[in-house]
Amino acid sequence: MPQTAYDPREHRRLPEELNEFQQAEGHPNFRVDVERIRFSPYYSRLSAVTQVISQAGAGLAVHNRLTHSVKVAAVARGIAIHLSTRDDEDARTVAELGGAHPVVVQAAAAAHDLGHPPFGHLGEQTLDRLARERFGLSEGFEGNAQTYRIITRLDEHDRPGVGLNLTSAVRAAVLKYPWRRGQGGERRGGASKFNYYAVDAPDVSGALSAYPLIEAGQQTVECSIMDISDDIAYSLHDLDDFYRAGLLNPAAISAEFRGWHRDLAALRARDAAQLAAERRTPGHSLELLWRALERKDPWIADADAFAQAVAKVADEVVDGLIAEPFDGSLGVERALARFTSDWIARLQSSIEVHRTPDPRSGHVSLNRQAWHEVAVLKFLHQRFILERPDLAVYQRGQASVLERLVDGFASWLDDERDARRAPRRLIDLVGLATDDYRRLRDHAPELVEQHSPAVLDRLARGRGIIDYVAALTDAQATSLDALLAGRTERLWEAGQGL
Repeated sequence: MPQTAYDPREHRRLPEELNEFQQAEGHPNFRVDVERIRFSPYYSRLSAVTQVISQAGAGLAVHNRLTHSVKVAAVARGIAIHLSTRDDEDARTVAELGGAHPVVVQAAAAAHDLGHPPFGHLGEQTLDRLARERFGLSEGFEGNAQTYRIITRLDEHDRPGVGLNLTSAVRAAVLKYPWRRGQGGERRGGASKFNYYAVDAPDVSGALSAYPLIEAGQQTVECSIMDISDDIAYSLHDLDDFYRAGLLNPAAISAEFRGWHRDLAALRARDAAQLAAERRTPGHSLELLWRALERKDPWIADADAFAQAVAKVADEVVDGLIAEPFDGSLGVERALARFTSDWIARLQSSIEVHRTPDPRSGHVSLNRQAWHEVAVLKFLHQRFILERPDLAVYQRGQASVLERLVDGFASWLDDERDARRAPRRLIDLVGLATDDYRRLRDHAPELVEQHSPAVLDRLARGRGIIDYVAALTDAQATSLDALLAGRTERLWEAGQGL
């Protein structure tokens, strides 16, 4: 039997022998990666991690990070199958750049949110600030970088030192922002987004070496598909959540869209400072959105396409879907299902392939019109949900929970008399981080700002504490906060899993 040519995308940091069940399916290495991620406790915890609004806060079944990941995987698989089964120039371009394997994009979609901490994006911002200010970690915290750290270091399968030991293809497909903090420049996400810390840089280089035609700082094709699918799913199922919860005010949203259309000439004549000062006036926020798109993405932003996107969302969402309040009836459920499936199908079919994409885009992207439509859909929840004062109050309370946890664990580990009784997982994570920083100092000293053992140990302790708190669920964070403050007597129930 002829030997199969070696595929560098299937390379693992440590070689493995697959069992007979794993070998029975085509492309078994990639399928093993999918199942390894799905069986991970980090993946399971996503069912109890907030997407935008928490289940406890909303009082109904809303999307969490797990249901979001499942839907991203479904959208991504559909796009990958479409691209990998075509026989045209786009398909040949995809193949030359490394391929669009449906199982790889499934695995990347399953893994892409593993690094998100408790309490959604607010938790991410809070841990970033604490990492930098409390521990002097210049790289701070970023959910995407934490995802890569989990799959390659923190979440071990059956051998130490290699994380889940995933293939190069899947590790590379998770790198939405394949650079370190501050190195994004004008690329998508800019300086604030990044996908790995310095201690994980050697592993990133190994994964990306399987894609010699992908330029530095650019996503692989499979990563681009996952990234687009994330945007599609996010823009639609958040709308689903807020509609079901009765949080979308049809009158306020309609006034915004009608005001923008009615006063467009006057709005275009105003400068950005005037618009921002009066952003609550109907129409102003939509105009600010257009100015932001035009400024950040001149390669694709188009005034006519934006106007058409506003008109489509106004017609199908504002005057269509949300004009009728959600009452839980079968008829409204059917209407919502049709709306969501129609939009997903159309956006999936609006894919373009680019051999040389703009730095703020990927090799696979939405076409111009679909790109504007997704931007307007995302505007709905940004303007009418995330800016709500009641949500802001709730989130500030959640931020204080994380602050107390980080400070509490730091004080505990600083207590020489009692540090040995800290949670075993916390002690292990500090040990891993200590090994990582010392290894980085020895093998890539240019990536380490301070070389003294005392400073490195302090940084490692901070990274280990952040790794520990970031891996909690919303409920675990709240329970631990109560325990550390002595505000609960439900010791054994609240302390499970430490």
